Amino acid sequence: MHLRSVVWLGSLASLVTSSGAQASDMVFTFTNPSFGGNPFNSSHLQAVANAQNKYQDPDSASRSDPAAQFLRTLQSRLLSSLATRVTDVIFGEDAQDSGTIRFGDQEINFVRGVGEVTLNIYNAVDGTTTEIIVPLLTN
Repeated sequence: MHLRSVVWLGSLASLVTSSGAQASDMVFTFTNPSFGGNPFNSSHLQAVANAQNKYQDPDSASRSDPAAQFLRTLQSRLLSSLATRVTDVIFGEDAQDSGTIRFGDQEINFVRGVGEVTLNIYNAVDGTTTEIIVPLLTN
């Protein structure tokens, strides 16, 4: 061994033995404010999550398509008009005690009871029936 490496090893050994090891308690804190972390981390964590998000909504293209928007609006208006007609037949001035209303593949049967109106909506496409019970308001 050369003299230079002996001096270096000696100084390394004296450095290790002269500086005592210091330790302190480790304290865990949450980063996410949802779990008790710093509330100022919210916007930063949201920005990081958005930057890493690779998900693309498959329906986003059809939402911006004007023809698809028009079709959705038209369907909504037709269903709203149908709901108004059904409401008038059941609760209007010339309310009926029972009846059936057909609209496309939907059949709506209603029966007025003492304190409620029972609606059964039958979907002919998939064969499902939905029952809705509407309480009657009395004055």
